[in-house]
Amino acid sequence: MMEKEIIRLENISKTYIIEKVLIPALKNVSLSIHKNEYVALMGPSGSGKSTLMNILGCLDTPTSGKYFLNDKDVSHLSDNELAIVRNKEIGFVFQTFNLMPRMSAVENVALPLVYNGTNRKSRTSKAHEMLSAVGLADRMDHKPNEMSGGQKQRVAIARAIVNSPSIVLADEPTGNLDSKTSIEIMNIFDKIHKQGNTVILVTHEEDISHFAHRIIRLRDGEIYSDEVNPNPTATNQ
Repeated sequence: MMEKEIIRLENISKTYIIEKVLIPALKNVSLSIHKNEYVALMGPSGSGKSTLMNILGCLDTPTSGKYFLNDKDVSHLSDNELAIVRNKEIGFVFQTFNLMPRMSAVENVALPLVYNGTNRKSRTSKAHEMLSAVGLADRMDHKPNEMSGGQKQRVAIARAIVNSPSIVLADEPTGNLDSKTSIEIMNIFDKIHKQGNTVILVTHEEDISHFAHRIIRLRDGEIYSDEVNPNPTATNQ
């Protein structure tokens, strides 16, 4: 039986105005993603995949159309309202990690819990739990400059899941990593998916997209293919 629909886009368009010229980034995109799907968004530069990711992540709003996230229309919320939705519903993992350089791994992971009012003891405990889950039990007190790229990305993943979000949205999460470390990181995403999370992966790397169970390809602001991946890349989990 198909899980509950978690994302529904209805005729989403996004147009930017650059020096009085209208630049259409997305054109009438309609899309549904269900709970516990593992989806890769693919496309060359200029295809609209980054714009689509920003809308899915409530970092931007569409020019027209509707976006329903967990049955709530978030298409035209204010910046403050979008921030609340992001903190509650979406865990982000970025190519550049986006860690706070002066904070330890535990402090970085606990940061989303600060914003929702969790007390210090509870958020520290939860951060320890998440870091252990991504294999960093021995790096709790290290700062980003004391960690490798793979370790920093593990911290970023732990931070993304600490709030138990509806969606984990990963933007080129292996872009700054070597191939061996990339596989290790993709193994973690596979584990997160198997635990019941919805994972949306934005990548331009064909081999990385094949870890996902569904691959959506964009071109010129439109979806031109949306296919089930019958043989996702096996992981060690």
